[in-house]
Amino acid sequence: MQTRLFEQGDDGRVLTLAGRNLLRRAEAMERLAQDAATSTQEAGSQSLTGTVRISVAEGFGTWFISQHLASFANAYPQLEIDLVANSGFLNPTRRETDLAILLARPRKGPLVTRKLTGYRLGLYASHSYLRSAPKIIDAIDMKKHRLIGYIPDVIYAPELRYLDELPFAGHAQLRSSSINAQHQIAVAGAGIGILPGFIADPDAQLSRILPSIKIERSFWLTTHRETRGFPAVRAFSQWLVQLVAENQHLLHG
Repeated sequence: MQTRLFEQGDDGRVLTLAGRNLLRRAEAMERLAQDAATSTQEAGSQSLTGTVRISVAEGFGTWFISQHLASFANAYPQLEIDLVANSGFLNPTRRETDLAILLARPRKGPLVTRKLTGYRLGLYASHSYLRSAPKIIDAIDMKKHRLIGYIPDVIYAPELRYLDELPFAGHAQLRSSSINAQHQIAVAGAGIGILPGFIADPDAQLSRILPSIKIERSFWLTTHRETRGFPAVRAFSQWLVQLVAENQHLLHG
């Protein structure tokens, strides 16, 4: 026996009584399925144990990931998290780390890599420095100012050679191997730093100067082929991808 679910009304096809009853049952089944999926996900979060180790550039680890890490830790309370944020990277090929967030895409090794996000750097100085230093109207004025940057022979990645891309002959007089130290030197009013926007823009002590000067870079999320499917690795990767998607305004300025 066939049951009529729709009938033709003045405004088009509408549900019959049998159709409405079937719709209510279908909606109830959908709610049960959603509740079951949520319960399974929550149970998985609670039961996920072990350690996940992430190797990341010092600045991105300190000023971005660590600022949001509580949300991941709360979602996976039984999981231990090692955030290795320093100058240099652990090697995922040799299994030194579960995930690496690199400045360049690896060209060899049993690795799975995806572009995590682009980000922008610019020129920043403290308010106190700008009050006492010569005015900066255009790039030629930069000759009158001290630059803060990396130590050339201690740079651990070629992507950190920012001075070569400036539209003026840039030479850093105040140098450090640490981007966090460079940030603090700029905050202290010692000169003008080349800093990522996700570090400098939220800092009320710093001002962006010559905003037309932009340096673009990228972060690459890399895992070993044999460990990328591990539950802890997969969970952190998914969390991080979502996190950067929600914060593009901070990463790109």
